[in-house]
Amino acid sequence: MKLACTMAPGRGDVDLVLQRLAVDLAARGIRCCGTVQINSQPGDAAGPCDMDVRVLPEGPVLRISQSLGREARGCRLDPAALETAVGLVEERLRSGADVLIVNKFGKHEAEGRGFRNVIAEAVSMDVPVLVGLNALNRDAFEAFSGGMATDLRSNVRELEEWVQRNTMLEFQET
Repeated sequence: MKLACTMAPGRGDVDLVLQRLAVDLAARGIRCCGTVQINSQPGDAAGPCDMDVRVLPEGPVLRISQSLGREARGCRLDPAALETAVGLVEERLRSGADVLIVNKFGKHEAEGRGFRNVIAEAVSMDVPVLVGLNALNRDAFEAFSGGMATDLRSNVRELEEWVQRNTMLEFQET
């Protein structure tokens, strides 16, 4: 199975690595499909960050967080925006991709929604899938993957090497 996950200790670190990976792979001629997350600080720097995803390869960028107010607790994910991103990625996957990158196997995926079906579809199409993961959803991801996913360090070079091995494509020099 061509499925791998990566985790990083710092908040947002996996997002930065996956963004860099997507840019580097595209520069090498690899057709990337999926999403990378972009966090930005809102005007009120004391509040939680805004979460956007860029649909690969060229966009659009979609806001996937809801503004629930400064004191709000709990999940701020906008499920409708996430499902819009899922639909766009699914469409692009069917048009052809060398690799699927999913910024996060999160709560929605753990509950059977979000990118879960897109990940399964890519695996069934023999398209390598790389997923960002956090400790909260690790058990759900392990159950979903049947323990068959490869764990990779959150290092761009290691991730690129995994993609190259699993796509069997010649990478263009950058």
